[in-house]
Amino acid sequence: MPAMVEHIERQTKQKDAIRNQLAGCEEFLSAQDLHRSLQDSGIRIGLATVYRQLNSLAESGAVDTIRLDGQQLFRLCGDDAHHHHMVCTGCGRTVEIESPGESWLRGIAEKHGFTIKSHTIEVFGLCSDCRNKMEHGE
Repeated sequence: MPAMVEHIERQTKQKDAIRNQLAGCEEFLSAQDLHRSLQDSGIRIGLATVYRQLNSLAESGAVDTIRLDGQQLFRLCGDDAHHHHMVCTGCGRTVEIESPGESWLRGIAEKHGFTIKSHTIEVFGLCSDCRNKMEHGE
């Protein structure tokens, strides 16, 4: 088998393994956590390959990505439509939320003299379970 075909085949298997591992998780994961999870499942893959494949999947829109506490996190995209997220900073639980509306965004941009090229909106806070734990000192 020529090296190029072998490389493409390996890359596809690796990407499929990453997609399958992400499919079993509803929270956002770091590349390091995903790598550890893949290895625990018996899948041999390098951390650099995990980063490369995740970034490729993010560019194609197959995975969502956010930044939390200075770390880039990834999650399999559950919806092909443009969407945003509400993320619990305690447990990582994530809910897809509706956009506040294009007219609202255009109005804010116009008010400050901007033209919008693209946007992301991520909302961070505590889910009710984490808030209850915090209030009850758990």
